[in-house]
Amino acid sequence: MNLIEHDKNFIWHPFTQQKNMQPPIAIKNAKGSLLFDENDKEYIDAISSWWVNVHGHAHPYIAEKIYQQALQLEHIIFAGFTHEPAVKLAERLIKILPGNFSKIFFSDDGSTSTEVAIKMAVQYWWNERGSMVNNQWSMENRESSNRKQRTENRKLETGNQNKIIAFNNSYHGDTFGSMSVSDRSVFTLAFHDLLFEVIFIDVPTEENISSTKKIIDEHANEIAAFIYEPLVQGAGGMKMYSSVLMDELLLFVQQKNIICIADEVMTGFGRTGKMFASEYMQTKPDIICLSKGITGGTMALGVTACSEKIYSAFVSDDAKKTFFHGHSFTANPLACTAANASLDLFEQENSLQKVNFISEQNIAFAQQLRQLSGIKNVRVLGTILAFEIAQGNDEYLNNISTIITKKSLEKGVYIRPLGNTVYIMPPYCISESELKKVYAVILELV
Repeated sequence: MNLIEHDKNFIWHPFTQQKNMQPPIAIKNAKGSLLFDENDKEYIDAISSWWVNVHGHAHPYIAEKIYQQALQLEHIIFAGFTHEPAVKLAERLIKILPGNFSKIFFSDDGSTSTEVAIKMAVQYWWNERGSMVNNQWSMENRESSNRKQRTENRKLETGNQNKIIAFNNSYHGDTFGSMSVSDRSVFTLAFHDLLFEVIFIDVPTEENISSTKKIIDEHANEIAAFIYEPLVQGAGGMKMYSSVLMDELLLFVQQKNIICIADEVMTGFGRTGKMFASEYMQTKPDIICLSKGITGGTMALGVTACSEKIYSAFVSDDAKKTFFHGHSFTANPLACTAANASLDLFEQENSLQKVNFISEQNIAFAQQLRQLSGIKNVRVLGTILAFEIAQGNDEYLNNISTIITKKSLEKGVYIRPLGNTVYIMPPYCISESELKKVYAVILELV
């Protein structure tokens, strides 16, 4: 079979303009930080295959655990049933998550983990403040053809506390809720008229922290939650910001009785130098979203953890206060098993020591990059190193990304820039020689 030709005929690839698309590379197998194509050419996976792979590809320990689980229980509906991999994973996560979390809600991926968090936060206020009028809402409001009137009625029921604060330049996923709380960008352009209203603020700086607090204060009675990517805005261009100022902002927000949602889909499980980026701040979130690295990059799994305060608002004799959300593959035993195996490896393979090594190497390389012309804003946080090429606009559609990817692949390294933002985020198992090769290729290309 000509794999590339069959791919061209039948497959639609994500985040890729299909016209004049470069033929994809057919990957036959992978091991550690290396990918191997049909001709056995190897590529260093310098971005962990979209930031998911933490322990390396085809890790035998994770593979064996999944195999054993598949022989026992591959899947079961999670409404009315439970199983050991899910219970074990929930218990382990509660112990290591940065904050006072009480319950784990399972979903399918990063977008749905943030979607769950948004719905959780909005319904929290609906359950808390809307109970007195919920019974009156039912039939007459549902039958109303006046959307504006239904919206106004809804505001009265919830105390109008249903707006979300989010950062400019943010990205929280591709479902409609997660798009709504993401920056209005090329990713959401076709859907702007369908997205719900959000109060957008800038990431905190010395210059804007006071004015940002003022904006929040003005809308505090309307705000259900504040969702944020802690310290690194991933798809928005690996933009990094101050943990000290973020801590100050989070404290202010929580003092206003606003739910804080940390989207750690990308930053979780060691990426920033700590197990979770929220560990850099003293003020912890009320809800946290996890995916990507949770299974070691083996398969899809989403987690939304919440505090007891949030959970208790859904425990009621009133059936309408139920959290009506779920997925066919909620808490899939194979995915939970992979996640448990990944957590085992963090303990058995001293993964955070490997993270520290990569971080130290990145810091040293960043000093070298800062001496070069033609690039700007070199930055590092843990395993993430990023900078901009000073060519064209600072945006995702800057075509320099295609050139960098093509040339780096020719040299045996896989880098996929976000427009003119070049970054690396390698698996923690990457060897010193492989990391040096990645650095050398970057130097050749910039």
